[in-house]
Amino acid sequence: MNCYHCGNEFDNEPLSADDKIFCCLGCKTVYEILSENNLSSYYDIEQTPGARPEESLEKYSFLDNQKIVEKLLEFNDGSVQIVNLYIPHIHCSSCIWVLENLDRLHLGVGGSVVNFPQKTVRITFNSEKISLKELVLLLAHIGYSPYISLEDYQTKKNNPNRQIYYKLGVAAFAFGNVMLLSFPEYFETDEFWIEQYKPFFRWIMLLLSLPVMFYSASDYFISAYKGIRSRILNIDIPLALGILAMFVRSCYDIFTDSGQGFFDSLNSLVFLLLIGKFFQQRTYSFLSFERDYKSYFPIGITKILPDGTEESVQVYDIKQGDRLLIRNQELIPVDAILIRGEANIDYSFVTGESNPVQKVSGDKLFAGGKQTQGAIEIEVLKEISQSYLTQLWSNEIFNKDKDDKFKTLTDKVSKYFTIIILGISFTSLFVWIYLAYKNLAEPVMPLNVFTAVLIIACPCALAISAPFTLGNMLRIFGQRKLYLKNSKVIEKMAKIDTIIFDKTGTITTANKSDLTYSGTELTTEEQIIIKKILRNSNHPLSRQIYDHLVVSDTSTFIGSFTEIAGKGIEANVNNISVKIGSAGFVGKQTDKDNLKTSVHFSLNGIYKGCFIFSNSYRKGISDLFNSLSNRYKLVILSGDNESERDTLENLLPPDSTILFNQKPDDKLNYIELLQKEGRKVMMIGDGLNDAGALKQSDVGIALSENVNVFSPACDGIMDSTKISDLKAFLKLSKKSIQIIKGSFLLSFIYNVIGVSFAVLGHLSPLVAAILMPLSSITIVLFTTLNTNVAARKLK
Repeated sequence: MNCYHCGNEFDNEPLSADDKIFCCLGCKTVYEILSENNLSSYYDIEQTPGARPEESLEKYSFLDNQKIVEKLLEFNDGSVQIVNLYIPHIHCSSCIWVLENLDRLHLGVGGSVVNFPQKTVRITFNSEKISLKELVLLLAHIGYSPYISLEDYQTKKNNPNRQIYYKLGVAAFAFGNVMLLSFPEYFETDEFWIEQYKPFFRWIMLLLSLPVMFYSASDYFISAYKGIRSRILNIDIPLALGILAMFVRSCYDIFTDSGQGFFDSLNSLVFLLLIGKFFQQRTYSFLSFERDYKSYFPIGITKILPDGTEESVQVYDIKQGDRLLIRNQELIPVDAILIRGEANIDYSFVTGESNPVQKVSGDKLFAGGKQTQGAIEIEVLKEISQSYLTQLWSNEIFNKDKDDKFKTLTDKVSKYFTIIILGISFTSLFVWIYLAYKNLAEPVMPLNVFTAVLIIACPCALAISAPFTLGNMLRIFGQRKLYLKNSKVIEKMAKIDTIIFDKTGTITTANKSDLTYSGTELTTEEQIIIKKILRNSNHPLSRQIYDHLVVSDTSTFIGSFTEIAGKGIEANVNNISVKIGSAGFVGKQTDKDNLKTSVHFSLNGIYKGCFIFSNSYRKGISDLFNSLSNRYKLVILSGDNESERDTLENLLPPDSTILFNQKPDDKLNYIELLQKEGRKVMMIGDGLNDAGALKQSDVGIALSENVNVFSPACDGIMDSTKISDLKAFLKLSKKSIQIIKGSFLLSFIYNVIGVSFAVLGHLSPLVAAILMPLSSITIVLFTTLNTNVAARKLK
């Protein structure tokens, strides 16, 4: 009998619960735990999906050591902790389902996300309610024992899956020996000893082929099975059918002593398939690594030098012991110690928890947190970990809705490709069976033709076209300072028909605006107060005023600080109440005759004056607008007044849309309205007030100057100096789709020719097995060469 939970056969006395049979108390206990927590639908997703729970859990006793726990934790902010555990038993959709519902098994678990390809689960939990050891034991009790190796815990996740090496080695050994044993029959000699031992050699070939069939080729069968079970025609189904047909026919020949079968072709096919797979894995891993290494986020951060002056540096220049200034709404890029200021850290980017955490001087701050109240000074504990920030930015939590609705080109094509190949294969099989039945063909021909068609039409080339093209293009974009979150963004960019620009800090430069002051003459003390407050803000206008004021006494921190998006700043310095922002925000009636961009301020409710800006537009912005107008609808959404309308109308093509006085919510609602009309929208903003619009758009690009504008809402970050290259980037995204389609066409031409020969019976399975991986290599060379040639046009 079989256990209801784990599916294992057993002969001992069964245990029962709710008319279900279990092999041991552990499996029964897991079933009862899931049932008590309304998780019994775990078994509805897949029959017997569980693993037998660990009988001995003493091996996790080392988790009582707090020093070891600290090394394993990815994030530790007192009560809230995050750990990323490797779970070897993850193998199906029910595994994912139960592991992402751990919060229903224990109140101490805040949330969990499974990475199925890497077999890991990232768990956020409350250490006051459940310790790491208790969490690990909970996983072990339900059959998902984590694998924790203190020696290689950090490296194992970065190393490639070594199963490919083992499977390739087994296939190579069998392939070489089976080919050697097949030589006598190839030459059809009548030598006495060869004829005498021919059956023995055939059985040896069968035995050597078993590990290849059931181990080396197992991934193709598992993938095909899961596809059929999920009613999805994946690209491994025709391949698995070809291998199975070849194996069954060869076994039949051996058992009936009617021939040597096709074990030589079978082993060569699997061996060459694995070589192709190995080649794809190595090359794509290289492209991914190069992208991670080269395309570091263009996040600027303010470094405080020993003499007290401030300097903007790139994040990867940060060293241990450096002191950094983190302004309001800036992301903390490194683990650090809080030195000065009141920290109010939003860790939702890391933990998903939106409630800010208060920190005081001496507390540890973690990379990924966002300061939400004024400015703070921190001292760096560790140099920046790129892989950690990359993991945060790529977290599905922040882009799930967009990607769920988006179907890639490969998704659309592969389904029909598989249907066509299966149709041709079975049609050819039945036609040749009829011909063999009528004695118009040899009996072996139906199976030979069926197998050859499935092998020659293997859709491996189809599967790797998009990954190689888009992976290489990600690297190229990164080299030219456009850093995209993932390859899907390129496909989305190719479909864009509407481009929306923010004005301040996006099409205008934050460094060259003419700035004048109008109002009551400011005392030195008042200038110091204003500069202290603006030191905390990241808004482009705030940064310009801060740089404009020449006073230098900014050593002390303000008492309170609140920055309201689209309105301004309210703060308190030395018991003086200060408001800085729009005229209405500070209590000043708008002067209709003065429509220039301005920042007003008041002290203790008394209006003092305003700083007036004459915008300086980025170099080449007019040419960019004119070049984009032929293909795209252009829109300017500005939070400023209409003072720049005449200037913008001269810069933009006549049919462009310009909207002023747009609050953050207005921008988001406008984009949503365009999307309901069927438009594909790209939003380009500064990443500050535009977070909602960037998130709502199909593609959101945050422009980076010299400040930390990184936001999980965006799909990409562009260096501000590269905005004039926007048309070239969009053209490259369209070119990427053309290259993918070209590689599809190349693959189809190859398949049409190959299948034609196979259907007519002129192509043996062995030759098909050799040509199949060669087609994959051809596609890799085609996509890589074409993407590099296309990139040369981007100056």
